[in-house]
Amino acid sequence: MNADTPVVLLVEDEAAQREVLSYNLEAEGFRVVEAETGDEALLLVGESQPDLVVLDWMLPGVSGIEICRRIKSAPETRSLPVIMLSARSEEVDRVRGLETGADDYVIKPYSVIELMARVRTQLRRVRPAAVGARLEYGDIILDSETYRVTRDGGEVKLGPTEFRLLTTFMEKPGRVWSREQLLDRVWGQDVYIDSRTVDVHVGRLRKALCSGGGDDPLRTVRGAGYALG
Repeated sequence: MNADTPVVLLVEDEAAQREVLSYNLEAEGFRVVEAETGDEALLLVGESQPDLVVLDWMLPGVSGIEICRRIKSAPETRSLPVIMLSARSEEVDRVRGLETGADDYVIKPYSVIELMARVRTQLRRVRPAAVGARLEYGDIILDSETYRVTRDGGEVKLGPTEFRLLTTFMEKPGRVWSREQLLDRVWGQDVYIDSRTVDVHVGRLRKALCSGGGDDPLRTVRGAGYALG
């Protein structure tokens, strides 16, 4: 899979359920990282930097509710979408799950097709390009389905790496990305290259975006990284 493939952390202690969900998530084009316990899940949230968490309420050790609370209380993971799975169908339990910060609450037994639709809905919010959305920032338009970028109506020719860089920037305008974060998102966590490579490709992206004479939309934040706008 590409480095920019959305990562879903699946936290489910029942092996059969985990296998079915993992299969369906991968069939949707997502990369799946699996955890069986709450402690393992909390470790993987930091290690795998998922784009979404599918989280079972009932887990050995740390409960799903507590994991959700910790994810949503930490500044670095507060915006990470969490879909809670639970056999608890009482309204009070659903309310408790949502009040803890869960972005969605799915009652077991559930339709896998419906759950996949809910996953796509949450990813559309945080990784819109990954589900085929068109992104716009000022006079820049990025179409992730046709793999085309235009600026002020003119086509911008980008290589694959520059396209993934621009996608990352346009999904979160204003966010400052460190070189290490860009390496993980654009090149992948298993690829070991010098962080200065990021500077080279950001330079190429800048040149391409400004080839028609427009202002440079990318901002260098000294000691921190890069941002769009």
